Amino acid sequence: MSPETDTAVVQGSKAKLGEILVDVKNLKMYFPITEGIMITRTVAEVKAVDGISFHINKGETLGLVGESGCGKTTIGRCILQLEKATQGEIFFEGQDLTKLSQKQMSPIREKIQVIFQDPFSSLNPRMKIGDILGEPIKVHGIIPDKAKREARVRELLSLCGLNPRFADRYPHEMSGGQRQRVGVARALALNPEFIICDEAVSALDVSIQAQVINLLEDLRDEFDLTYLFISHDLSVIRHICHRVAVMYLGHMVELAECDELYDHPHHPYTRALLAAVPIPDPTVEAKRAHKVVQGEVPSPINPPSGCVFHPRCPKAVDSCSKNVPEFREIKPGHWVACTEV
Repeated sequence: MSPETDTAVVQGSKAKLGEILVDVKNLKMYFPITEGIMITRTVAEVKAVDGISFHINKGETLGLVGESGCGKTTIGRCILQLEKATQGEIFFEGQDLTKLSQKQMSPIREKIQVIFQDPFSSLNPRMKIGDILGEPIKVHGIIPDKAKREARVRELLSLCGLNPRFADRYPHEMSGGQRQRVGVARALALNPEFIICDEAVSALDVSIQAQVINLLEDLRDEFDLTYLFISHDLSVIRHICHRVAVMYLGHMVELAECDELYDHPHHPYTRALLAAVPIPDPTVEAKRAHKVVQGEVPSPINPPSGCVFHPRCPKAVDSCSKNVPEFREIKPGHWVACTEV
């Protein structure tokens, strides 16, 4: 996306949705592939994210979808500054995070939190739940008094639908759904403004997924939170998100309001994703014609020239292999990177 295009996206949505909280511009994240033991040299690069631009308005939930390996989690890690971006800018409340030191990032980390995918590996098995929730509060000096901190931990557990007595339990004494609720409580411990949900419900049973999603929605409304919701589950995305961005091989191919994207998908890859979603009515599902995308996902080490989706695209023409499609607005708020739309 060009700087001019990105400005148009930001200005158009700002007028409609409100203040911009997170603004990502031309983000690139390349991971070097090296060879050698004593003396190493870079022989190639994995282009995990290759020129992504988007923004998130305050109070909204932006869904980020795409198949495994397309760069969704890498974007989240770059925003959290767990990875240093190869190129690009990441603004949070108008401040470019890529230019800050670890010390300067410390107060901002109170405002940006994350809920990890796996509730079984994201909690320290040697710490009690109360200590897990109280640690960030203590480290950031929010509540120095131990008794008040313990009261805050019990409050967080209650807020997330858990018994306050769970503070004395270890993670292995809890179910997957309960652990993920602890993960949500930990994310809320520092009173953040922005939470990155990285496949936050994918490891849970469907019934537990619904409970956690409803909890996230209630917390968003109660505390005016903003979410980046990373997922490959399109049904979950439609339930919780205001806008949806579709990624393929490190590139953003479509961005629109949630209902608009699901009802009127324009990019061939978005259509293929939606066509793969099963319909719960077996009669309708049996009559539906399935269109399987041909070929395999190319390697991010050597992505295709031009449009990265053209080797698998049913609408591809000769120019698709030569020209990178512009990410353009085809209708108000609906952006697509495809020359054939």
